[in-house]
Amino acid sequence: MALEVKLGHDLRLRQQLVMTPQLQQAIKILQLSLPELEAVVQSELDANPVLEPLDQSVAETAANSDQSEDMTLAADGEPLPPEPDSVSSDSESGWEDIVDSVPAHAVATEGADAAVEIRDPSLEKLDWREYLETYSNNWQDGEPPGEDDERRQALENTLTRKASLEDHLIWQLRLSSLDRDQQRIGATIIYNLNDDGYLETPVEELANQLATSVESVEAVLKRIQRFDPPGVAARDLRECLLAQLQNLGMEESLAARIVSNHLDLLEKHRYGEIAKIMGVGLDMVAEAARSIASLEPKPGRDYGGAEPTYIVPDVYIQKVGDDFVVTLNESAVPRLRLANYYQRVLNDSAVEADTKEYLQERLRSARWLVKSIYQRLQTIFKVANSIVKFQRPFFEHGISHLRPLVLKDVAEDIGMHESTISRATANKYAHTPQGIFELKFFFTSGVKAADGEDVSAETVKEKIRSLVAGEGQDNPLSDQAIADILHKDQINIARRTVAKYRQALGILPSSRRKKLA
Repeated sequence: MALEVKLGHDLRLRQQLVMTPQLQQAIKILQLSLPELEAVVQSELDANPVLEPLDQSVAETAANSDQSEDMTLAADGEPLPPEPDSVSSDSESGWEDIVDSVPAHAVATEGADAAVEIRDPSLEKLDWREYLETYSNNWQDGEPPGEDDERRQALENTLTRKASLEDHLIWQLRLSSLDRDQQRIGATIIYNLNDDGYLETPVEELANQLATSVESVEAVLKRIQRFDPPGVAARDLRECLLAQLQNLGMEESLAARIVSNHLDLLEKHRYGEIAKIMGVGLDMVAEAARSIASLEPKPGRDYGGAEPTYIVPDVYIQKVGDDFVVTLNESAVPRLRLANYYQRVLNDSAVEADTKEYLQERLRSARWLVKSIYQRLQTIFKVANSIVKFQRPFFEHGISHLRPLVLKDVAEDIGMHESTISRATANKYAHTPQGIFELKFFFTSGVKAADGEDVSAETVKEKIRSLVAGEGQDNPLSDQAIADILHKDQINIARRTVAKYRQALGILPSSRRKKLA
């Protein structure tokens, strides 16, 4: 059977969505937080000579516009009004004007001046010897000549690296009386500690790694466990707590015996069983439990962890009269302008074609960055206003009045896609009369109430938190008891849902919240 191969043309018409680089940049800019946006803008400023930071305020720029040919662009691509609530809602109509407008206002005389400026012969007449004698080039000089000490930065304002747990322990190891081999074992132990200060690597594995005996590693480990912070280098919680009790001189106390033999009962707050087994009074067990509770279960807590993240709100929501007004945080948004010098160079006939092509490319990139920042501002502004409209009871009374809200509601309200709303609310924060909240906080699922209306899940969590805060320590509320109380408040919720919300809030079960008076 022979196969016949034929060649032919097939004409088909189809549609597909293509994301241009400019659209990808706009999406990326939209989902960035303010610190990330600042980093992106700084990177673009370093790479794009056409962009310049705008140090003047909008009012100063407008006042000087008649005296300068600078094309000043704020984050919106053109001079932005001082009040962000006056931003036009139909932003799309202005974007094309921003992008398509070419700095053609430069005149021929400016081009001639730019050409003279490029070929300035005054540099050839500069006395470099006098320059070097006047301006020091010593990299060790922290301040330029002539600066007094009053203008130097205060010592307490200088940044220093936070000491890690390893650094703190290595410093103590070097001050100890251990010999070189023991210090080598000690350094290996220290560098195998986790962020909480526990040694998770088995001693046998460390001994094989160091080609030494288990006894030698155990001896050095005992010395390191006496270092500061107390309880460091422990292999489990029991060993950590016993080391801290020994450091306090309580190695023979009732607390030490409870930790050694009945830590599991102590964790479950079963004080009566502990008192019965040990033959002591319940008050003595309660006193020992309070002593144990004062110990640190994670000795490395003060040294580990990431650096704190400082939140900068993107919008301010303030009550003015009977209305809530949304104001963009303009001071935190990078403000940019196009360099007038390079715009004049583009109109200079003496400049080479390759240079002009490069500047044109940089100019387009700068314009698209400015447009993307402007789009970001307008989108966040619209989303914040829509949130205020849906969640007004929250801004009036607090979390207990938060309503269920989904992305689709806001998307339909402002005429955007749900994915755009999701990007616009990611890592964006609002300063409100109730505190600082992430914009995503206002989008929450609902729980059916008895009257047919939905109640926000965050509202239910707040009710659970308040119920636990007001419970008796000797008789804490169980999950079922909390569910029964919520039923009385017309909130139909199952016990397992209460347990899920309680765990999300970081609240322990009732058996572990019980305390002796």
